[in-house]
Amino acid sequence: MTNFVKTFLTDESGATAIEYGLIAALVSVAAIGTLTTLGTSLDTIFGVANTSLKKAADAAKTP
Repeated sequence: MTNFVKTFLTDESGATAIEYGLIAALVSVAAIGTLTTLGTSLDTIFGVANTSLKKAADAAKTP
């Protein structure tokens, strides 16, 4: 019984899994923040391109 308790108290495999989980959560939060910022920027860029293309198409339609 004492051997089981010693083994249980010195086992660190669960701590390693928790550390990997925390690292994965941190990477996920950083990726979400970056992609949110990048998404807003890309939305603005494509909005400007869309407006320019619409103006060009309208100008091409009128004789």
